[in-house]
Amino acid sequence: MKKILAAFLLSLTATSAFSQGISLSSGVLDYSDYNKRAGFLEATYTFSEAKSFNTKIGNFFPITGAMLTEDNAAMVYAGIKADYKIGNFVISPSFAPGYYDEGDGKDLGHAVEFKSQINLGWDLGPNSNAGLSYSHISNASLGDKNPGANNIAFTLYRQY
Repeated sequence: MKKILAAFLLSLTATSAFSQGISLSSGVLDYSDYNKRAGFLEATYTFSEAKSFNTKIGNFFPITGAMLTEDNAAMVYAGIKADYKIGNFVISPSFAPGYYDEGDGKDLGHAVEFKSQINLGWDLGPNSNAGLSYSHISNASLGDKNPGANNIAFTLYRQY
């Protein structure tokens, strides 16, 4: 656990100078598993547009973040996300591989996990939005078991 907290603190230091924004989330890890669901807090940094890359399907931004559950399970990750705006409505899909430590929480079957997420948000002004996020964490059958975790969260995003 100390290694994960150290990695999180290092990611804060490394990314804050270049970050475009931060998302703070609070929700339920694996809401569909009544025996092992747990509340969590999460912070995700989105890098500046200078670090982004354009494709035919949109502009992708690098992200890095960490999640900690009430059962001391933790995940640190790095990946990509995109933002699509329709009026004041914002759709932000993301994908990030990462390191997962189960602590006293749910055993997801492997230390390497993949987090796929979609955030549906509403612009609160030129530099922020609020929304709901759904994510799935899975080891893609790298381990002997792959129970996965379905998560839901309330998310606030603030751009710098």
